[in-house]
Amino acid sequence: MPAFPVHTAPEIRAAVGVDDLLEPVAEALAAFSTVEGARAPISVLPLKNGGDAHLKAAYLPGMPHFVVKVATWFPANRALGLPEGGGFVALLDARTGTVTAVLEDEHHLSDLRTAAAGAVSARALARPDASRVTVMGTGRQARLQAHALTRVRGIDHVTVWGRTPEGAARLVGQLREDLPDLPVEAVADPEAAVRDADVIITATAGTSPVLRGDWLRPGQHITALGADDEHKRELDAGVFARATRIFVDGRDLNLRYGDVHAAVAAGEITPDRITGELGEVLSGRTPGRRTSSDITLAKLIGIGPQDLAAAETAVALLTP
Repeated sequence: MPAFPVHTAPEIRAAVGVDDLLEPVAEALAAFSTVEGARAPISVLPLKNGGDAHLKAAYLPGMPHFVVKVATWFPANRALGLPEGGGFVALLDARTGTVTAVLEDEHHLSDLRTAAAGAVSARALARPDASRVTVMGTGRQARLQAHALTRVRGIDHVTVWGRTPEGAARLVGQLREDLPDLPVEAVADPEAAVRDADVIITATAGTSPVLRGDWLRPGQHITALGADDEHKRELDAGVFARATRIFVDGRDLNLRYGDVHAAVAAGEITPDRITGELGEVLSGRTPGRRTSSDITLAKLIGIGPQDLAAAETAVALLTP
């Protein structure tokens, strides 16, 4: 038997929800952007059949722990009746390096902390009166993002767009169960869905853009989180041209992965188009939305401090 607890996915699912992570994730993002010596390395390992493994770690000086995570994603597992997401999170003592706990979360904590980061982004950047959201994507993260957004804004209508009608219909059914007091509908026209929204969430895993800048209007907020490696992309060049305030979860890491990386590599933008890190907004160092007509963009690839916050919160909730 190991000298440290190993928590299983069913335990973690029963103990930890997205509400538990909102404030811890916000605090971790702020610390990452403001505490000298903060570290959050990432490595992405592409694998066969469209699978990949994301290796993420984080150390925030002053915190009692650091974290190392292996998160796998194998879309082909769905046809095999297996979970698409897997991996584990190791929480270690920052003073001695000994293992505090291992969380075999089957991607659950990664899913929740991503949803929490999306909600925190919208809370910091979306207009206070934002009430209509369009979700582009039909997977688990799209579902969680819509749910989490209702915790920080008075959402009164949810629109879903997906690449397939079947996927969109499935998510609509799930969200009607999750949010029984809200109207939820699927639409086939992505442009109409985007134009009607106050908040747009992109949560897809494709390599070509699903959101176009010429669909946007003043006052909107975009949270983009599906493109998290060198090859995925959700936003076209026009989104970066139209956005008046662009924030990322980690400046250097977004220049290596995701939509910002792709836009810079294509010569569509230069790195100085990044207004700042989300943590700088949360800590008060950098203004977020300045006017009601700003188009704000939060581009999130998912970074280790979010995993550190999720792991510490989970262990605290799981400890008798």
